[in-house]
Amino acid sequence: MEANFLSTSSAGLPSLTQTASRRLPVTVITGFLGAGKTTLLRHLLLESGLRLAVLVNEFGEVGIDGDLLRSCGFCPEEELQGRLVELTNGCLCCTVQEDFIPTMETLLQRADQIDGIVVETSGLALPEPLVAAFGWPAIRSRTRVNGVVAVVDGEALAAGAVVADPASLEAQRQADPSLDHAMAIDHATAIEQLFEEQLEAADLVVVSRADCLDGAALERVRQRLQKSLRPGTPVLPVERGRLDPAVALGIDSPQFATTEGQHHQGAGHDPGLGHHQEPHQELHGDHDHHLEQDPHGEHDHHDHAHVAMESMVVELAGKFGRIELEQTLLDMIRSRGLVRVKGRLWQANKALPLQIQAAGPRLECWYEGQLAKQPAQPCLQLVVMGFGLDQGAIRDQLAALAC
Repeated sequence: MEANFLSTSSAGLPSLTQTASRRLPVTVITGFLGAGKTTLLRHLLLESGLRLAVLVNEFGEVGIDGDLLRSCGFCPEEELQGRLVELTNGCLCCTVQEDFIPTMETLLQRADQIDGIVVETSGLALPEPLVAAFGWPAIRSRTRVNGVVAVVDGEALAAGAVVADPASLEAQRQADPSLDHAMAIDHATAIEQLFEEQLEAADLVVVSRADCLDGAALERVRQRLQKSLRPGTPVLPVERGRLDPAVALGIDSPQFATTEGQHHQGAGHDPGLGHHQEPHQELHGDHDHHLEQDPHGEHDHHDHAHVAMESMVVELAGKFGRIELEQTLLDMIRSRGLVRVKGRLWQANKALPLQIQAAGPRLECWYEGQLAKQPAQPCLQLVVMGFGLDQGAIRDQLAALAC
């Protein structure tokens, strides 16, 4: 029952034609103070090619400085007010109703001007209440959680700690009276528990400062993380926040395109990436839903510490059952090292295609229209990202579902 320990490298990635979704993708970035969240976010803002809005949670003089994001030039000066929002009234997971929901409603008024939203939490935030807030009626039909990315300090973990600067983290805790979940008598125990909860909520884990770690140190980090992660959760060592935006944000970057069965590689990514680089449930109707791996299920571990990121396109004609397809995708995420999956299923008895999105063990499927012309016959279209992909076996496993 182990999570995949992976490395990333540069690679052009094909993707499906953009969907005309009324639901904006939202990526949540979490992690302790000093773990490297802002460094990662700056890279994503500059390299994704997407018009992203950013919601940053900070308070007082402690936390993340929004000036670091303003100064990176990710958008024109005149757009900053509408695309960078700072919440300074306390930990976001504790002020969901008072601050988060109204802020999201304001951002969604500009939905036609942005491609997605990134939420960077404070260092002591619990991700789960924040993710649950996206189920609120006011925003449920207009957003979808594209993934929870947890950033951890590789150097600190290798040294046996969860945070490099405990004093700063303690100052952050004391500065925010709303942090009841971090106010245990045994503060060290509370921080360890919070770290565990951040990992348990993660769909992807980014290990920062990997360039400062040798093989033995990376192995210690892997062992520390392994016990807390859900099966199928990728662990991605990075240098200076340089992670392929398609991995962190989903396969949506506009520089990649696949249309009417013609596949081509998009623009290459930062070559610097190459160095380190749910049990089944019954589903009914056309509602959207999330599936996750069974935390008690079997998991085959694959050591991909030196394997490059790969991508592949799968297009298969035939009729596919939704339930069987979803379960198979979850099994493949667990056993075949899949990191991201994006696609659609065209069904003979449905007017709209089934949209498919996966980030690590998080799988979401929903019916929604899009720009591409409906094919002449039912079919499955997927883009898959992962490490050491056995492309023939993946195609064969999916093809076996067709009837």
